[in-house]
Amino acid sequence: MSQPIRVGIVGCGNIADNHFKSYSDIPGVQVVGVVDVDLARAESFAAERAIAHAVDSLGALIGLGVDAISVCTPHPTHEAVVTEAAQAGVHILCEKPIATDLDAAERMVEAAESAGVIFGVVYQRRYWPGAQALRTAIDDGRLGRPMLGHCHVLLHRGLDYYNSASWRGTWAADGGGVLMTQAIHYIDLLQWYMGEPVEVSAKAGTFVYTETIEVEDTAAALITFASGAVATLAATVTASPSLGGRITITGDNGATVNVTEYPEGADAVNDLWAIRGEERTIDLFPNGVQDDIPVADINARLAPLHKLQVEDFVGAIREGRAPSVSGREAMKSLQIITAIYESARTGLPVRIASASDEPIGFSHLERAELAR
Repeated sequence: MSQPIRVGIVGCGNIADNHFKSYSDIPGVQVVGVVDVDLARAESFAAERAIAHAVDSLGALIGLGVDAISVCTPHPTHEAVVTEAAQAGVHILCEKPIATDLDAAERMVEAAESAGVIFGVVYQRRYWPGAQALRTAIDDGRLGRPMLGHCHVLLHRGLDYYNSASWRGTWAADGGGVLMTQAIHYIDLLQWYMGEPVEVSAKAGTFVYTETIEVEDTAAALITFASGAVATLAATVTASPSLGGRITITGDNGATVNVTEYPEGADAVNDLWAIRGEERTIDLFPNGVQDDIPVADINARLAPLHKLQVEDFVGAIREGRAPSVSGREAMKSLQIITAIYESARTGLPVRIASASDEPIGFSHLERAELAR
């Protein structure tokens, strides 16, 4: 408990600053180094924040004697970073998604488990007070057993967003579109509330940005859970103005609760709380619909939630316990997305493998057929 924790940040893109600020606010934690494939960017990031070291390889970062790292690199690079750090005995907090395919995710989890290191994945929206309140209503029985769910993700990412970096909107670098990059946060919440998913039927495609991106900009799915419960999912990055994200859960006692993020990046609230004797509503649009918000501003608004999850990660290291969202827990949302892509490709329902089954594999090339 009294020993300082030395942290390194891997990748100096937009989200890295949220990690730096979060660690810097925790007593006894120091960010001692950063690494990026672009050494000049790492040096600039470090200089602006008075970080002692900027290096050009993960090995060099580990060589600084770090106890933990934050992984803020593009999705397909997560496996190599996580497995190398785990083998070196370094604890890991990784940005979502854990990986872009389940086989890679399983290898990452096994590497961390074999090494005995803490491995957490960032799903900071679980820390919304509204999200926590809904989880509590399920746990204490007030909502009953979740029976029906709806997940609506109506966001906006314009051409400027995709044109700002050549890798955006590609299968190779993003691993998917709205599902893998934006809606995964809400899919994580949906499965957290509804339980183990067992089957998916879905459609997905590129309806608006056909000349700009390879990946899907819109998707819809029906998800069945082990309990027999069902949920619908609808997601797009073509809504303008953005209408945020909403999850609705109805229990078998008739109660219904919403958790809604509007505008994007704001703290989600329970705008509908229809539990008998506790009924209340909130009007999220008293002044009409707001203009679209730049992604940098959205990330900045989420910084307090990042801080809460980073604090939990540091606590897990100090206390020798699992983090709030472990690597294995993070695989669940990836399972759903992988199944959605396969169902969209084949036009057939897809069974989601349980922990005792063979995992569902789905290659970038197969997923790329969605864009054709």
